[in-house]
Amino acid sequence: MGIKSNIVAFLNENQGKLFKTKELARHFKIPEAGYQDFKTVIKELVTDGKIYKYKKGKVGAGRRNVTLVGRIDIKSQGYGFLLVEGQAEDVYISEDNMGTAFDGDLVRVELFQRGKGKKKEGRVVEVIERARVNIVGVYFTGKSRGTIVPDDLEIHRDIIVPHDKSHDAKPGQKVVAKLASWKDARRNPEAEIIEILGYPDDPGVDVLSIAKSHNIQTDFPANVQAELDRMDITIDRDEIVRRLDLRDEMIFTIDPEDAKDFDDAISLTRLDNGNYKLGVHIADVSYFVRAKSALDRVARERGTSIYLVDRVIPMLPERLSNDLCSLRPNEDHLCFSVIMEMNSDGEVLSYQIVESIINSKRRFTYEQVQTLIETPDESDPLNSVIQMMLVLNKALLTRREARGGLDFGSNEVKIKLDERGKPIGVERYIQKDSHRIIEEFMILANRIVAAHVSNMNDDKSGKEYPYVYRVHEKPSVEKLEEFRKFLLALNVDFVLRKKVNPKMFQRLIDQVRGTEKEIIVGDVMTRSMMKAKYDVKNVGHFGLALKYYSHFTSPIRRYPDLIGHRILKSYLAKQPKLTIDKTELSKICELATSREIAAQEAERESVRLKKVEFMEDHIGDEFKGIISGVASYGIFVEIIETLAEGLVHISTLPGDYYVHDKDRYRLYGERTHRAFQLGDVVHVKVIRVNTQDKLIDLELADTADDVEPQY
Repeated sequence: MGIKSNIVAFLNENQGKLFKTKELARHFKIPEAGYQDFKTVIKELVTDGKIYKYKKGKVGAGRRNVTLVGRIDIKSQGYGFLLVEGQAEDVYISEDNMGTAFDGDLVRVELFQRGKGKKKEGRVVEVIERARVNIVGVYFTGKSRGTIVPDDLEIHRDIIVPHDKSHDAKPGQKVVAKLASWKDARRNPEAEIIEILGYPDDPGVDVLSIAKSHNIQTDFPANVQAELDRMDITIDRDEIVRRLDLRDEMIFTIDPEDAKDFDDAISLTRLDNGNYKLGVHIADVSYFVRAKSALDRVARERGTSIYLVDRVIPMLPERLSNDLCSLRPNEDHLCFSVIMEMNSDGEVLSYQIVESIINSKRRFTYEQVQTLIETPDESDPLNSVIQMMLVLNKALLTRREARGGLDFGSNEVKIKLDERGKPIGVERYIQKDSHRIIEEFMILANRIVAAHVSNMNDDKSGKEYPYVYRVHEKPSVEKLEEFRKFLLALNVDFVLRKKVNPKMFQRLIDQVRGTEKEIIVGDVMTRSMMKAKYDVKNVGHFGLALKYYSHFTSPIRRYPDLIGHRILKSYLAKQPKLTIDKTELSKICELATSREIAAQEAERESVRLKKVEFMEDHIGDEFKGIISGVASYGIFVEIIETLAEGLVHISTLPGDYYVHDKDRYRLYGERTHRAFQLGDVVHVKVIRVNTQDKLIDLELADTADDVEPQY
């Protein structure tokens, strides 16, 4: 038997015991001159899965064939966790046991034996599905080969590029590379460069790199453009005749100032009986995007439009999203309308879901509507309609509050860029009445559509009507308990009742609203919730406190809305002809949810990048901030003015030795009893900014005035 076989046999004979490499070397009488080679042998056995590496560098035999499958979440420090759906406890994976996994991969992990009270630990034994096909990074050349240093801090290997696979990329350029098969963790992965983005300082390359790193396609395939060129854009006369003609109605749009795709319009009139007639009119994208067409396939694959900090990557080509389907003023457009009769309390008494044709009379911006709300102008022909909408909106908000629907507020910012994409201003987003009007009207239409289909399924015919629902499940008990502990550390009252309902959380939001703790409590509460998703099974929407909910109102930018229109048309027809079954619809829901998550991550990352870049011009400046995270190595501070987050390293904290009190989310000074706790307001100075890694280093300013000693 060779030395490897002897090591494996010895560890198998000593099941449950762990050994340091030096202990094994003494057992096998390895001379000092051969110790480095022996260490290499041990490392190879670990990599090959013959033996297992545990904490503190010890190795031992492992229990075989006990595996779990899930997504791996790799941290920037190199270690990671296996996230298994339905399991509260994650599995720890050390960097040495990561195998060939990348962050986000679907993997199979073999569990180690663990002692009583110890957390689960394991090693990756199989990569089932790659979360990423492409890697984005900076290309460098060497004598025998090139390398790519990945942008993603969670990728801890440089990527090897053979010279014949570099495709004339220049050193220092940002590139996109397609990974080759990678099965040996002892070697760096190889890839072929498939796209050159430009140099990092070129305008727009930074944000484009983010899009590419999330597998977001920025261009449309040639077959999509060809299909668009062949499309007959005329609307058949018979199509107009069969629809409800609303072209004489006072219908208008309200959108952001820089919007180009207008997929929803509204109307409101007062009926003779004193009730309201509210119309929500949605662009009928499904008329142009037919099932199984090239346009439909690309929209399904993209799932959603993506709103990055400096650009929009549309789900559909601009000719559709900004032209044919967009509800531009003074043009005839096909719509799908939800028309509701409502009383003054905001209760829906009756409704009609109908294909229609409209002609928008005006394109409002949110700012224009807000001006009319704050300063009514009797000379404006739509002034009275806006005031009526404001009254109805307040009735709807009262109903939402009564049922417990959550109003999180917003921690978003709007970043102003110059012509080269450099941030020159950061403004907090403030939700006003003009935004709330549109939000509540759209929520109402989405609810009516979902309830309509659900009621069809509840009839006694026994026929099933599958649909795409927007669902939001109750938060898990484990996450709620962690959230309760977090609030306890902030001295915020939160009673965790057995029957979880949204009203509990709304009371909490109201309790901290307007305080310095509002931002951090809102952030952590959002993370404590389950993520909303698309599903064929209607389980309700916890956050909105609704039994029925769907996405119907944005078919230009969301595929679930588009497919929902198509299905609903079939159900409303006298002879329904459904072209998609429940299994296929379930796959669409899964894909749409995953693409939404990727879009949200890219959007947040692009904003975070520009926040960091903005702070680069403020090195040496002082800001007011709130402690947003506490770790053993320091405190994270979110600057209130810009919502940019930076780190105050523990080594820079003044005049004491600080201990990490994990249970109370604080760093605690042993001598001075000064504590830096989550939620505390502090003043900080910007010391360093690293735009490449999106990191900001801070230090405390005027610390004596910030934090009182705690005993």
